[in-house]
Amino acid sequence: MTNTPEHQIFNLIILDESGSMEPIKPALLTGFHEMVQTIRGAQALYPGQQHFITLVTFNGLAIRTLLDKQQVDMLQPMTDQQYQPDASTPLYDAMGRSLMRLEWQTEQLTDYSVLVSIMTDGQENASREFSGSAVRALVDRLTKLGWSFTYMGANHDVERTASSLSIPSSLRFENSQASVRDIFDKDRKGRMAYYDKKSKGMSSRQAEEGFWEQP
Repeated sequence: MTNTPEHQIFNLIILDESGSMEPIKPALLTGFHEMVQTIRGAQALYPGQQHFITLVTFNGLAIRTLLDKQQVDMLQPMTDQQYQPDASTPLYDAMGRSLMRLEWQTEQLTDYSVLVSIMTDGQENASREFSGSAVRALVDRLTKLGWSFTYMGANHDVERTASSLSIPSSLRFENSQASVRDIFDKDRKGRMAYYDKKSKGMSSRQAEEGFWEQP
């Protein structure tokens, strides 16, 4: 008999790679590395959970899946060469593509959770495949399936944009190294609270409550 974890958690990170992200690149690389360590630590702390990470970066040149449902204990840090900010912000296309792909990858599963984290320092300005209303409908449908969403934004009306996409959990950051470090710290605390609640059998709605308000 194999001893497999009972509950799979898929961590989808959708990260802006447009040109305006260049000034905060060092803090982003450090923050992502710390996020991976947090998720890896949660898997060790809660043996009933098995964690996977999907990392999608996006700009007007390409939407790239750097990690595709990778087991967290096999990951290496994202390098300076892998993350090269440039061009514009096709947020809707990045969300639409990555959400639909992960939905397809998980459609046969029954005992799983998805935590989607979106980080962008600018407003949508370059999508060709998905409209805002199409992404909103997709988020609405996945939320009903128990998916959780957080939105981190800068240099635009963050709460309004998140709300327009049916994402109630949002937080603003500034385009500075210090602010990025702060938001990754808040993300770490929110994630650990989410994973702890899931380990206790709470629903996704219960687990995501107060994500950005952890002490």
